[in-house]
Amino acid sequence: MKKMNFNKFELLAYLEGFITENRKVGFLRVLKNRTKHFTVAIEDVYQLHNTSAVMRSCEVFGIQELNVIEEKFGKRIDTEIAMGAQKWVDVNRFNSVQSCISDLKNKGYQIIATTPHNDSCMLHEFDISKPSALFFGTERNGLSEEVIQQADGFLKIPMVGYTESLNISVSAAIIIQDVTNRLRQSEINWQLTEDEVLDKRLDWTRKSIKDIEFIEKKFYEIKE
Repeated sequence: MKKMNFNKFELLAYLEGFITENRKVGFLRVLKNRTKHFTVAIEDVYQLHNTSAVMRSCEVFGIQELNVIEEKFGKRIDTEIAMGAQKWVDVNRFNSVQSCISDLKNKGYQIIATTPHNDSCMLHEFDISKPSALFFGTERNGLSEEVIQQADGFLKIPMVGYTESLNISVSAAIIIQDVTNRLRQSEINWQLTEDEVLDKRLDWTRKSIKDIEFIEKKFYEIKE
């Protein structure tokens, strides 16, 4: 069926008739704390549960987009460990490091490599004012040289023990929680735009309706 021009607000109002008031209110509450000021990128994480755990951290702390580079392993996200987070976080998949970096730079992000290198900025000193893509690599090998060479900055978690590195899912959770918490307490314009909020309300409402294709078809028929 050819879809006619329609107002997104009309479609949303129609679809919201099929979800509960609590869910509608919940969407608004969560979206109020969502941001694209920061985004997260993970590079060729071999253990699938780590990818899923990072996604959950993004969802819990309000990062709307996760970028997954699947150059070597090309594995799917573990939906069981993500525990529903895949519904609420937008996942951008890339088959190469370069395509991911180019896309993020075109969107205005600076590339920040998380690495324990000595010249890295300490987490609590990191400047949150610039839109940043936070790159994470594996615990064993870290980030590739391709990312390191193109990074605009480096970031590390202060550690005082003998262990020199943390599991990717742990380090991602620590960093994401810190920067998003500081962001919300700042004067930076970090929230989603009105159009972005509307698009996500539509997206999430669709995902909440069992027979969405049939219901949307009815909407378009009414509008004909």
